[in-house]
Amino acid sequence: MPHEAPSVDVRSVGERIERLLDASAAAGPLARERAEELVRLVVELYGAGLERVLDLAYDAGVLDDGLLGAMADDELVSGLLLVHGLHPYPVEDRVARALDQVRPYMGTHGGDVELIEVTADGVARLRMLGSCDGCASSAVTLDLAIREAVEAVAPEVVRIEVVEEKTGPARSGGLIPVDALTSRLHRETGAGAGQWESIGRLDDLPAGPLWALCAGGLELVVCRVGDSLFAYRDCCASCGAGLADASVEPRLGLAGSAVLTCAKCRKHFDIRRAGAGIDDESVHLEPLPLLERDGMIEVAVPSGAAA
Repeated sequence: MPHEAPSVDVRSVGERIERLLDASAAAGPLARERAEELVRLVVELYGAGLERVLDLAYDAGVLDDGLLGAMADDELVSGLLLVHGLHPYPVEDRVARALDQVRPYMGTHGGDVELIEVTADGVARLRMLGSCDGCASSAVTLDLAIREAVEAVAPEVVRIEVVEEKTGPARSGGLIPVDALTSRLHRETGAGAGQWESIGRLDDLPAGPLWALCAGGLELVVCRVGDSLFAYRDCCASCGAGLADASVEPRLGLAGSAVLTCAKCRKHFDIRRAGAGIDDESVHLEPLPLLERDGMIEVAVPSGAAA
């Protein structure tokens, strides 16, 4: 039987190490220095061991693309390789792989993201494509999905920039520029950060087209359109009423489309276009990034959004 690796919460372990180092400072500067040296020596020892394992795998002829890909996809192993400068992929490839993780969500809105470059000073420059270019959900996706994915695999990236096209006609449809959404998100949440909240397993979610729930203290609704799921804040952009009793129906004449209709004011919103208003293009629902990870459905909730 294959050996199953133990589950390790890398972030919790790192925080515990920091707390122990801080506690050692109570015994004086010398105790703190000795504790830090101990951690450094242990890290160097395991780093040398990891490098030796890779050398042995290479000499044995088994360090192929498949094994390298498996290492890069394993969060624990990949993190250790990064710490010791042994990661098999350059930073550009790692960022590109991270963007692949958020494409399923962006694809449900008819959009995509392109990596332009990672500069020598650690700036990842991206371009939003399709309906994500200027879309109301793109700023939320940038702050809560793309940023988290990139930081996990490329700690040397110090900043993410979205490059907007300066040519072509102005976009219509009540969509808001990325910079404006990002500024609003930062103002509302303080730092623009957020967290992923699980809403259950994919197989256990209700079969209906819409259901209301709470994640991270935030009331939201989830809409099912075919095989795709869309999450929105539980608030009508027109009248402010909750959307738990809203209806979800196809848009006449458009295959695969879906319209959410507020039960109170009867205003209509395009679910696939990030909740853009159909009756009034100046209003739109507030979308939230939603991803499937290992069979679990998670929603990205901005910090302070429930306050």
